[in-house]
Amino acid sequence: MPLPDTDSSVLEFETTRAEFATRLVAWQRQHGRHRLPWQQTRDPYRVWLSEIMLQQTQVSTVLGYYDRFLQRFPDVVALANASLDDVLAAWSGLGYYSRARNLHRCAQVVRDQHGGRFPQRAVELVELPGIGRSTAAAIAAFCFDERAAILDGNVKRVLTRVLAYGADLAVPRHERELWSMAEQLLPDGDDMGPYTQGLMDLGATVCLARSPSCLLCPAHALCQARAQGQPEVYPVKTRKLKRSRRENWWLWLQHEDSVWLTQRPATGVWAGLYSLPEYPSLAALHEATAALEGAATPRPTIEHTLTHFDWVLHPVQIRVAQRPGWEGGQWVPYARLPDLGLPAPLRKLLAAGC
Repeated sequence: MPLPDTDSSVLEFETTRAEFATRLVAWQRQHGRHRLPWQQTRDPYRVWLSEIMLQQTQVSTVLGYYDRFLQRFPDVVALANASLDDVLAAWSGLGYYSRARNLHRCAQVVRDQHGGRFPQRAVELVELPGIGRSTAAAIAAFCFDERAAILDGNVKRVLTRVLAYGADLAVPRHERELWSMAEQLLPDGDDMGPYTQGLMDLGATVCLARSPSCLLCPAHALCQARAQGQPEVYPVKTRKLKRSRRENWWLWLQHEDSVWLTQRPATGVWAGLYSLPEYPSLAALHEATAALEGAATPRPTIEHTLTHFDWVLHPVQIRVAQRPGWEGGQWVPYARLPDLGLPAPLRKLLAAGC
């Protein structure tokens, strides 16, 4: 079924603008989510933390991490004063570790340049490390009642369907146009909190990417994509990620109750985390360990899916009676591993085999 002409869909915009916010706010108050811990506060530190954690991560996963993170770093100054290793350790398992590094840098900027208090306007919040336009708007709306539009992935799906906006969002000017529409749909008055939360709730629980529950949607009567009978074709984004496959070998070198770990570079996958030494082939691993006394034991292969590629990792364990005089890493007792930032697959591997 072809998409409608974008210009024709915009002709319906005035009607939608008059009713959408009112319907959405009423729905959120009756049917939306109200018991999530970050909904019980207007503290920008806690709202910011939840927004960063929820980027590309399920709510069910974030819940446990959110509480533990706050116990360890109860406010922005405590986070700023912590070491990056401590922050990465607390984040370990959530993935997308650039979020944790940006979180730490942002906390330090808030401490050093803003006296430990978050700015109150989205235009200022977006200048902080790791805070994009949509996240800045969410913090400003929830904590300071600013009329600021959000446009994360879920919200793009909701709005393109309601408006039958069929322009390709891979084109920057089309995304800018959708931003403009999102701003025009904002409610007047004091409803920014429930409106913003309603958009998030609608995208997360009703207006799903596949099999949306259109009959439960408060915008059912307004939604042009539903009227066309093809909501799943929105949003349109033609640029696709090109996936690749990577294969490496991990050296799991163990001496008594310690394991040899190296710290990964400051950029790239798992940047700054501690990991096993990595080799491009089994032959390269054997060459690097030729002088070691100890049998090399292959461990089960790990297949790890990342955003742009699938990573196949082959751990090879060698137990040694004497520590080699190596540099560029450190021996870490297994008991200390919970205090380090480790990639989730490695933490699981070491926990199972130590």
